[in-house]
Amino acid sequence: MAVKNTAQVVIGGKIITLGGYESEEYLQKVAAYMNGKISELSRLQGYSRQPMETKHTLLSLNIADDYFKAKKQVEMFEQDIQLKDQEMYNLKHELITLRMQIEDAKKSEQQAFEQKKMLEGELAQLEKKQKN
Repeated sequence: MAVKNTAQVVIGGKIITLGGYESEEYLQKVAAYMNGKISELSRLQGYSRQPMETKHTLLSLNIADDYFKAKKQVEMFEQDIQLKDQEMYNLKHELITLRMQIEDAKKSEQQAFEQKKMLEGELAQLEKKQKN
């Protein structure tokens, strides 16, 4: 069973204790992300004059926007992986087919070589008979 961790972090200038099954390092990373978003929004004109509820809503909307953009990117990567997997499967199939064709060509070459030897032997016998 995973161990629950707690970490004291600073978000928006306030010390908050976060708890979860993630590492303290991860919880600090989440807090840093939140502080980055708060800082980003604070640079917008008129943000500081907004009521706290509006600030929280804007922060939530920005985080949700990041989430959906990241989710879309993950979906695109997953599609790309699926396409690459299919391409790799097709290339492996093509490689196997080509190897089989090479083996068939080698067998045909060997049979042709053996037939040539046999015909050369027959030709030598016919030439010998013709001389006699």
